[in-house]
Amino acid sequence: MECSELLKKLGSMSAVAGRENRATQRIAELFGEYCDEVRVDAFYNVIGIKKGKGQNPGSVLVTAHYDEIGLIVTGIEESGFLKFAPNGGVDPKAIGAMPVLVHGKEDLFGVIGTKPPHLIPPEEADKAIKMEDMRIDIGLDGEKARELVSVGDMVSFVNPAQELMNNRLAGKSMDNRSGVAALVEILKELKKLNHEDDVYVAATVQEELGLIGAFTATYNIKADLGIVIDVCHGDMPDCPSDETFPLGKGVAIAVGPILSSKHTKACIKLAKSERIPYQIDPETGDTGTEAAVHAIAREGIPVVLLSIPAKYMHTSVEMVCVDDVIATGRLAARYIAGRVKD
Repeated sequence: MECSELLKKLGSMSAVAGRENRATQRIAELFGEYCDEVRVDAFYNVIGIKKGKGQNPGSVLVTAHYDEIGLIVTGIEESGFLKFAPNGGVDPKAIGAMPVLVHGKEDLFGVIGTKPPHLIPPEEADKAIKMEDMRIDIGLDGEKARELVSVGDMVSFVNPAQELMNNRLAGKSMDNRSGVAALVEILKELKKLNHEDDVYVAATVQEELGLIGAFTATYNIKADLGIVIDVCHGDMPDCPSDETFPLGKGVAIAVGPILSSKHTKACIKLAKSERIPYQIDPETGDTGTEAAVHAIAREGIPVVLLSIPAKYMHTSVEMVCVDDVIATGRLAARYIAGRVKD
């Protein structure tokens, strides 16, 4: 499957953080095309294993989360309107008038209704609407709504990926389905390469709630090297240039204190020699990604962070460039295949 089609397929899945099991089997099937073994742990991390050909193989763990931000139902009013709260980092300014799926006893299409400008008093016209004042309308009265929806049900946004010019795709959950697509690109590339190490690719859960799935994956898989694939901020108007990265210019290789200097430098050298487009992403703190978890797992795993630039993060129109996803997969796979042991 071409990478753009894979991204569309992944983006169409609903897997709100904490309810990733809705997409688990489909991701396991994707991994199964390339892996010697695929397993799903008790937390719904999907782990594909591709055996190395070395006599004493090491182990490399590559993680990319597959959960997405969403909402959780907190109340059902007599009118049938649903109250909700964020599940993950949802910006209230970005969800007004959004179509959604409420995952109740059955999937119910709904909209986050907003008051039309004709009915907004002048003194409220410039005020942002608070999330607690928003409601989801599923077209039902309170009695019928309570038959199909319960407090605690999850809600996902509806906006499958669409193609734009210059090999761009925009839609919901490109953070971090683009990372999962890169995992598949790694597996595809490794089929063409000899690699000594056993490779574990893990699509992890609940990253948006605190890197939770990565804690179990890194603990249970005692890896010699960790590679984390996530998104970083794409360049956007009025955003600081030192914190954003242009789309189409390649993988962003992070450099920072918790990241392995040795392996990061080797990745940069490899990208240069293989003419894989790359950018440098300076990270002064814990990176806000699963790299922080790898770094402290057990006695610590040397870790590299490779990021795919994504515009409009944590909205339903997250935009990535397919070329950057492919570049990320190529670099990771070739580094794994040529890795020099300590």
